Amino acid sequence: MKKIIFAALALFTIGIATASADKNRIIAKENLPQKSQQFINSHFSSIKVSYVKEEYDFFEKSFEVVFADGSKVEFARNGEWKEVDCRYTAVPTPIVPQAIVKYIKSNYPDVKVLQIEKKRSDYEVKISNRLELTFDSKYNIIDIDD
Repeated sequence: MKKIIFAALALFTIGIATASADKNRIIAKENLPQKSQQFINSHFSSIKVSYVKEEYDFFEKSFEVVFADGSKVEFARNGEWKEVDCRYTAVPTPIVPQAIVKYIKSNYPDVKVLQIEKKRSDYEVKISNRLELTFDSKYNIIDIDD
């Protein structure tokens, strides 16, 4: 009997998680949190917004903004940026913490930052020479992947 109850509970949980993950939808730029709108206006004002998507991923809400040039910015529910991916151009310098900019300029002077992701305890930075640098929360380099 316990196995049946456990199996039913597991199926119910999977069903709810799957249903909540399917609530992605396109929204207007004006429906982003104010902090996200200010970020876009400060750093990407000259690039047209292609679309804005509101995403739900297992009880966590986020926003993805895709620009006409292929750049993307992902925002958390509170409007803070989580990831900036510029693919073909450099991430605007003011977005990258100054200590990371300084490290990259001194160690890789001819590269540009193509992507930066801010996580809970670190930053992951992809640069144009195909390296991926990981910095801790105090901006110390902790890993280099090629």
